[in-house]
Amino acid sequence: MESSGTRQAATEARKAQIASAAIAVLAERGYPETTFEAICRHAGLSSKRLISYHFSTKEQLFEAVVRQVVSDAAAFMRPAIEAASGARAQLEAFIRANIAFIAAHPAHVRAVQQIAFNRAPVGGGERDAAIARLVALFDDGQRSGAFRAFDSVLMATSLRAGIDAVADRVAGGLDPGHCADELAELFDRATARTPRPS
Repeated sequence: MESSGTRQAATEARKAQIASAAIAVLAERGYPETTFEAICRHAGLSSKRLISYHFSTKEQLFEAVVRQVVSDAAAFMRPAIEAASGARAQLEAFIRANIAFIAAHPAHVRAVQQIAFNRAPVGGGERDAAIARLVALFDDGQRSGAFRAFDSVLMATSLRAGIDAVADRVAGGLDPGHCADELAELFDRATARTPRPS
């Protein structure tokens, strides 16, 4: 007899399998061709009912895709950010790790872009949480004296927009090291407590 914990783990594994297949299909074929049938074929599932059992609508599935991408990015970035000491170093680590994730996972970027460009926004909660984490970093840096006084929400939104703006180019082959260098320098200058010499 299967325990409820085992069943729950199997359910979560199946959902992750479906979300991963949806990421791949979105990235390869685009939004219009991302059907339950196409996802089913990519995942090697015997029936699309296995998808609709877990996700009754495409909207639910696409919300799971966004959550999966956010979770994968956080897991990828966390070690670099946690290893950094001080707000300035953490900001640089955040930028560099985020760009490295984009370069290493271009399908994730394309999948989220396909969702964002073709339908009403999903994942607003995840995006708000990402902005909130940046706001906390900026607020901590201001309290410690590492950063100058500025509007933390505006700075966090600007950083997120800057990374999002180059994501497609990085996923398409732009040198991620160069991109990370430029963004790290830009936001170090923007947040620095005293103007740095040119």
